[in-house]
Amino acid sequence: MQRAIIATDAAPKAIGPYSQAVTLGDLVFCSGQIPLDPASGELVAGGIEEQTRQVLSNLRGLLEAAGSSLEQVLKTTVFLSDMGEFQAMNTVYAQFFGADPPARSTVQVARLPRDAKVEIEAIALR
Repeated sequence: MQRAIIATDAAPKAIGPYSQAVTLGDLVFCSGQIPLDPASGELVAGGIEEQTRQVLSNLRGLLEAAGSSLEQVLKTTVFLSDMGEFQAMNTVYAQFFGADPPARSTVQVARLPRDAKVEIEAIALR
Protein backbone atom coordinates (compact mmCIF):
# COMPACT_ATOMS: atom_id res chain seq x y z
CA MET A 1 0.00 0.00 0.00
CA GLN A 2 1.13 3.49 -0.76
CA ARG A 3 0.24 6.53 1.21
CA ALA A 4 -1.22 9.54 -0.57
CA ILE A 5 -1.22 13.17 0.49
CA ILE A 6 -4.54 15.01 0.46
CA ALA A 7 -4.50 18.73 -0.25
CA THR A 8 -7.69 20.73 -0.76
CA ASP A 9 -8.95 24.31 -0.78
CA ALA A 10 -11.99 23.07 1.20
CA ALA A 11 -9.86 23.26 4.35
CA PRO A 12 -7.17 25.69 5.51
CA LYS A 13 -3.73 25.26 4.03
CA ALA A 14 -1.18 23.69 6.36
CA ILE A 15 0.57 26.35 8.46
CA GLY A 16 3.61 24.18 9.08
CA PRO A 17 5.52 21.18 7.76
CA TYR A 18 2.60 18.73 7.71
CA SER A 19 -0.06 17.49 5.30
CA GLN A 20 -3.73 18.35 5.62
CA ALA A 21 -4.51 14.63 5.46
CA VAL A 22 -2.84 11.37 4.50
CA THR A 23 -4.49 8.23 3.20
CA LEU A 24 -3.23 4.69 3.40
CA GLY A 25 -5.46 2.02 1.92
CA ASP A 26 -8.97 2.62 3.24
CA LEU A 27 -7.84 4.88 6.09
CA VAL A 28 -7.78 8.67 6.19
CA PHE A 29 -5.69 10.48 8.82
CA CYS A 30 -6.72 14.14 9.12
CA SER A 31 -4.37 16.61 10.76
CA GLY A 32 -5.83 18.66 13.56
CA GLN A 33 -8.02 21.45 12.27
CA ILE A 34 -8.33 24.81 13.96
CA PRO A 35 -11.08 27.32 13.16
CA LEU A 36 -9.45 29.01 10.18
CA ASP A 37 -11.58 30.13 7.27
CA PRO A 38 -10.17 28.25 4.25
CA ALA A 39 -10.61 31.25 1.94
CA SER A 40 -9.01 33.92 4.10
CA GLY A 41 -6.73 31.84 6.32
CA GLU A 42 -7.99 33.88 9.28
CA LEU A 43 -9.44 32.66 12.57
CA VAL A 44 -13.25 32.88 12.47
CA ALA A 45 -14.93 35.43 14.70
CA GLY A 46 -16.95 34.27 17.67
CA GLY A 47 -16.74 31.91 20.58
CA ILE A 48 -16.42 28.18 21.03
CA GLU A 49 -19.63 27.39 19.12
CA GLU A 50 -18.56 29.25 15.98
CA GLN A 51 -15.04 27.88 16.23
CA THR A 52 -16.24 24.28 16.65
CA ARG A 53 -18.59 24.68 13.68
CA GLN A 54 -15.71 25.92 11.49
CA VAL A 55 -13.36 23.17 12.63
CA LEU A 56 -15.90 20.47 11.79
CA SER A 57 -16.66 22.11 8.43
CA ASN A 58 -12.92 22.04 7.70
CA LEU A 59 -12.78 18.34 8.63
CA ARG A 60 -15.77 17.65 6.39
CA GLY A 61 -13.96 19.33 3.48
CA LEU A 62 -10.80 17.31 4.08
CA LEU A 63 -12.69 14.04 4.35
CA GLU A 64 -14.66 14.69 1.17
CA ALA A 65 -11.42 15.50 -0.70
CA ALA A 66 -10.11 12.11 0.48
CA GLY A 67 -13.23 10.25 -0.66
CA SER A 68 -14.72 9.95 2.81
CA SER A 69 -17.25 11.75 5.00
CA LEU A 70 -18.07 12.59 8.60
CA GLU A 71 -20.22 9.46 8.69
CA GLN A 72 -17.07 7.37 8.11
CA VAL A 73 -15.07 8.85 11.01
CA LEU A 74 -13.83 6.19 13.42
CA LYS A 75 -12.09 8.37 16.04
CA THR A 76 -11.62 12.02 16.85
CA THR A 77 -9.43 13.80 19.33
CA VAL A 78 -10.68 17.16 20.56
CA PHE A 79 -8.25 19.65 22.07
CA LEU A 80 -9.81 22.47 24.11
CA SER A 81 -8.03 25.47 25.57
CA ASP A 82 -10.69 25.56 28.32
CA MET A 83 -12.50 22.42 29.50
CA GLY A 84 -15.16 24.77 30.89
CA GLU A 85 -16.32 25.13 27.27
CA PHE A 86 -16.78 21.36 26.84
CA GLN A 87 -20.58 21.41 26.90
CA ALA A 88 -20.86 24.21 24.32
CA MET A 89 -18.38 22.40 22.04
CA ASN A 90 -20.21 19.13 22.58
CA THR A 91 -23.57 20.63 21.55
CA VAL A 92 -22.15 21.74 18.18
CA TYR A 93 -20.19 18.48 17.78
CA ALA A 94 -23.42 16.49 18.19
CA GLN A 95 -24.96 18.41 15.26
CA PHE A 96 -22.23 17.10 12.93
CA PHE A 97 -22.19 13.49 14.10
CA GLY A 98 -25.46 11.56 14.01
CA ALA A 99 -26.85 8.72 16.05
CA ASP A 100 -23.67 6.65 15.81
CA PRO A 101 -20.84 9.08 16.60
CA PRO A 102 -17.18 8.06 16.44
CA ALA A 103 -15.00 7.19 19.40
CA ARG A 104 -13.53 10.35 20.93
CA SER A 105 -11.01 11.69 23.39
CA THR A 106 -11.19 15.26 24.68
CA VAL A 107 -8.33 16.95 26.49
CA GLN A 108 -7.56 20.42 27.74
CA VAL A 109 -4.31 21.93 26.49
CA ALA A 110 -2.37 24.99 27.60
CA ARG A 111 -2.51 26.69 24.20
CA LEU A 112 -3.48 26.02 20.59
CA PRO A 113 -2.10 27.50 17.36
CA ARG A 114 -3.29 31.05 16.69
CA ASP A 115 -4.83 31.00 20.18
CA ALA A 116 -7.79 28.98 18.90
CA LYS A 117 -10.25 27.63 21.44
CA VAL A 118 -10.58 24.20 19.79
CA GLU A 119 -8.70 21.83 17.51
CA ILE A 120 -10.01 18.47 16.27
CA GLU A 121 -8.20 15.67 14.44
CA ALA A 122 -9.84 12.58 12.93
CA ILE A 123 -9.24 9.10 11.57
CA ALA A 124 -11.78 7.80 9.08
CA LEU A 125 -12.54 5.07 6.55
CA ARG A 126 -13.03 5.82 2.89
